[in-house]
Amino acid sequence: MPRLLRIDASYEANGSVSRGLTGVFAEAWRSRGDGHTVIQRDLRTDPVPHLTHAALHWASEETPPADESHREAAQAQRALVAELLSADVLLLGAPMYNYSLPSTLKAWLDQVHVRGLTSPAEEDTQPLRGRTAVIVTTRGTVHGLGTANEDRDHVVPPLELILGEEFGMEVHVVMVGRTLSTSIAALAPERSAFEAERDAAAARLTALAGSLA
Repeated sequence: MPRLLRIDASYEANGSVSRGLTGVFAEAWRSRGDGHTVIQRDLRTDPVPHLTHAALHWASEETPPADESHREAAQAQRALVAELLSADVLLLGAPMYNYSLPSTLKAWLDQVHVRGLTSPAEEDTQPLRGRTAVIVTTRGTVHGLGTANEDRDHVVPPLELILGEEFGMEVHVVMVGRTLSTSIAALAPERSAFEAERDAAAARLTALAGSLA
């Protein structure tokens, strides 16, 4: 059965644009039939731990756990990796905070990026190669080519590097800006542009969810 792993990293429980859009994708995925299942991980309510042992960057067969806390951390890490490996499609809700990734999403990324297990060490170890990753990224103001924030995106590049190059996944990026136009008076003139971007993103995500094998 085709399985989607949906991960939301927004700190907002309600009114989050990224959550709304990952929800659009997930609903379109489910609508394809009972066989299309969704695993949901909310990093706001259920954050994963930060790495506590440097050896966890590598497959544990190469660096056996040294003590009980290391063994427990390794077991928790393996559960997160197994969850990722069980998915045919990965969906990430990745809002921009202070020009970078939410810390909870970075912690998850550190847990699942394991040399010799999910990314190559000396051998070509890429069990996720060819699978699809969809990044839904939002930011409060205007970003992109020709803007003052052109070189200030530290959300998408690291995700594309890890998911695309290290894991070998096919990465799709859906971006929406100007989200603060609904709450900050000075940005109110951008609201119609934000709404247009959000609606176009929803349409794209619906189409993408319906097209993936």
